Amino acid sequence: MNLEKMYNAQREFRNRVEYEGEDRFDKLVLALMVELGECANEWRGFKFWSKDQEPRTSKYKTYLVQGMHGPQAEWTNPLLEEYVDGLHFVLELGIETENTPKRVSLMKERTTTDLFLTVMEKAIDFDMEPSLWNYCVLFERYIELGEMLGFTWEQIEAAYFEKNQINHQRQENGY
Repeated sequence: MNLEKMYNAQREFRNRVEYEGEDRFDKLVLALMVELGECANEWRGFKFWSKDQEPRTSKYKTYLVQGMHGPQAEWTNPLLEEYVDGLHFVLELGIETENTPKRVSLMKERTTTDLFLTVMEKAIDFDMEPSLWNYCVLFERYIELGEMLGFTWEQIEAAYFEKNQINHQRQENGY
């Protein structure tokens, strides 16, 4: 995973959005928490009350944009999409606080549920004390979550850049 390339792409998007309100940091932390919850919802492993605990990794998505032959459609991976949505905010938080790690050191949590909770805890820790240490731990646990969900570094990076392009298109269209 080319972290520098990803941070540069996120900086470019950040500059395009041009929001500098005093509440920016808090909104970024909340956005990360929301995306993390959406990712957990697509993972489904915590839903002990449901017989359907299989992760949502394949969905046929139809777009409203008309192509030459009607509406555009493709297979997507909702779990990966939600994970990458959260990654955008993890990167953005690093840029916001000028904390960008150069390498990743992974630990192994016991379960995926534990890791989701750990990432949430680390997001709160970072919100309370936006230090380099707290950011690096949050970043590393988030990357570890992606691996635990079964994604390769290559899949994560490709999905990140695909979503980054979509985010730029959304800015053009007044999303």
